[in-house]
Amino acid sequence: MGEAKAIAAGTLVAGTLDLTAACLSSILAGGSAGKVLRFVASGPFGDAVRQGGAGAAIAGAAVHYTIMAVIVTIFVLAARRLPMLIEKPVLWGLSYGLGVYIVMELVVLPLRWPEMFPVLEPGHIQRAMAFMMLLVGLPIGLIAAHYLRPIRN
Repeated sequence: MGEAKAIAAGTLVAGTLDLTAACLSSILAGGSAGKVLRFVASGPFGDAVRQGGAGAAIAGAAVHYTIMAVIVTIFVLAARRLPMLIEKPVLWGLSYGLGVYIVMELVVLPLRWPEMFPVLEPGHIQRAMAFMMLLVGLPIGLIAAHYLRPIRN
C-alpha cells in the first residue's frame, strides 16, 4: 500500500512542480503553457499536434504525468530493494534527479528530436539540471521516504 501512495503522491508533486517550471520558463521566454503541453504531446502523437488546441494540451498533460509516473515508480521500486535510498532521501533524491536529467536530455529527447537535442548551452544545462534535481528528484526521494519508511514505535 505504501508503494501506491508514494507513486501517486510523487507523480502529483514532482509532475506538477516540473510542469509548472517548464510552463513558467516558456512564458518568461515569450511562449505559453499551452505550447509546452502541445510539445510534450508531440512526443508520442507526432509534430502535427503542436498546432492543436486545448485537446492537444490536455493530451500533453496526460503524457507528462504518465512519464512522471514511470520515473517515480522506478525510484519507489528501487527504494524497496535498496533501503539506503529512503535512509538518505535528500542525497539519493538529488542524485536520482541528476540521473533523470542525463537520461532525458542525452537519450530520450535526442532520440525523438535529434535536430533539437541535446541542448548544450550552459544556461539551459544549469536550469534543466537544477529543475530535475530540485523539483523532481528531491520531492520523489522525500515522498518515497515518507511512505516507505517502516513505522518505528
